[in-house]
Amino acid sequence: MFRLNKYLATNFGVSRREADNLISAGKVLVNNKPAEIGMRVSNEDSITVDGKIVSAHQMIYLALNKPINYVCSRKRQGDTPTIYELLPEKYQALKSVGRLDKNSSGLILLTNDGDFAFKMTHPSFVKTKVYEVRIDRALEPLHQQMIADFGVQLADGRSQLGLERLNDERVFWRVTMSEGRNRQIRRTFEALGYKVVALHRISFGKYSLSGLEEGHFVEVGA
Repeated sequence: MFRLNKYLATNFGVSRREADNLISAGKVLVNNKPAEIGMRVSNEDSITVDGKIVSAHQMIYLALNKPINYVCSRKRQGDTPTIYELLPEKYQALKSVGRLDKNSSGLILLTNDGDFAFKMTHPSFVKTKVYEVRIDRALEPLHQQMIADFGVQLADGRSQLGLERLNDERVFWRVTMSEGRNRQIRRTFEALGYKVVALHRISFGKYSLSGLEEGHFVEVGA
């Protein structure tokens, strides 16, 4: 027997909190009766969400090396392709765990496990992400100190990033962060007058690209 919210997180691709919201809204039926928060179910029960049958299925975790000029949404934005065009049919239902914008590349995780996605992205579960970032001109030592030691004030709060210089020209940096605010790295440098010209994610929590070629993917463990 499983808690219903856990069953939905595992088999419907939502978090447990989102599952509870669906149950509270009356959108979940168990054996054709409205579900209740906290109830337990088995694989033999008939479970539907908005009339869609939810069945137990195998959890899939995918690591993809996203090229630039691809978006993480399911629908094309104009002529811009989506990451799902890099995946075969059997992976089309997976959801991306967080996003990289069109001009960024590197590690993207995809899964049908809502609990996993929640734990990888919610601020209460600290997950370190590492990027290789190239900016348009040398980063001044004072600005390096501001970003790494004091933080830079953005519209949505202070942004503090770990910095490691990767070349003598001070334009190529390894950036470490544990937050996931929209375009945070780009906005942090832009606030100090720099433009990020390349941003490549190399790791996310315990997962890394590990030599995975651009545009390729591999199944990984949870």
